[in-house]
Amino acid sequence: MANDVQSDRGRAFWIGWVMSGLVIAFLLMDATMKLLALPIVLETSGPLGFAGAEMARTLGALLLVCTLLYATPQTAVLGAILTTGYLGGAVATHLRVGSPLLTHDLFGVYVGLLLWGGLYLRDARVRALLPLRRSA
Repeated sequence: MANDVQSDRGRAFWIGWVMSGLVIAFLLMDATMKLLALPIVLETSGPLGFAGAEMARTLGALLLVCTLLYATPQTAVLGAILTTGYLGGAVATHLRVGSPLLTHDLFGVYVGLLLWGGLYLRDARVRALLPLRRSA
């Protein structure tokens, strides 16, 4: 029985890191594209109200800092909170310009759920703070 509990915790931990890894990889790619001010970034961010290479690089730097904080176990909770704020801004921006709901408006919510789900599974402190209880 104790072995089963240990393997379940280990399994959840690694599933959490896989989920977090997907989020980290996506956010690092997004931050890099913004830091490089790639043409696709400049073309798509202008209509959202974030025109110019300087704005793209600023957003890229902010996202990179948030992502690195999230990727580091000691600062993962702070990184998750800051990244949630960043993603909330993305959701608000897409709502403001009338982007499609399921693909654009809610994309930040999807990333946020994966971000927090991964952290929940890999960090006992988060599980202790937000316990999911089984019915008796």
